[in-house]
Amino acid sequence: MILRTIAVVIFAIYTAGCSASPPIVETGYGSARAESSRVPAGIYALGPNDQVKVQVYNEPTISGDYTVDGAGFLAIPVAGRVRALGLTTTQLERRITAKLNGGILKDARVTVQVSGYAPFYIRGEVKKPGEFPYKPGLTLGDAVALAGGYTYRADENKAYVRSAGSAVEIARPLDVDRPVSPGENIRIPERFF
Repeated sequence: MILRTIAVVIFAIYTAGCSASPPIVETGYGSARAESSRVPAGIYALGPNDQVKVQVYNEPTISGDYTVDGAGFLAIPVAGRVRALGLTTTQLERRITAKLNGGILKDARVTVQVSGYAPFYIRGEVKKPGEFPYKPGLTLGDAVALAGGYTYRADENKAYVRSAGSAVEIARPLDVDRPVSPGENIRIPERFF
């Protein structure tokens, strides 16, 4: 119990240091403050359209592939609707285990793996705008390359990025090859002379 309390305190201190306020950006979507995640940097948090493989020991009717819906939930037999949005796979394992153990199962053992990521979208001044499959390690430069490169009118200095589920576009410089996240919407603007 004491170790768990210490771990919670350390996690709270760590996340407080990681969650600097994101900038407010004026866009066609209005202005708002982007929400910060409770998951430490470098650890993947589940989002809409992510696919997960849920394995419940000795329960083949519950085990299977599930997709996080637009509201951030999984529909799992026996467990019901389980909120997955913003959770790591370990956190989701605990949540599903608690739901299953609270029902007809006793001592459920659950593992969760990401089996597919939500696609990302790129539009604007690229040669082939559209939806593309996400792969871990993908950067803004990679995203532009997948979309066929820049058009002759493109502003190659910045991109506007909107995270999945957000209405806020954030201007990002293209001189830093920033990672892309699943579900992001990237817009390459036109340059002005």
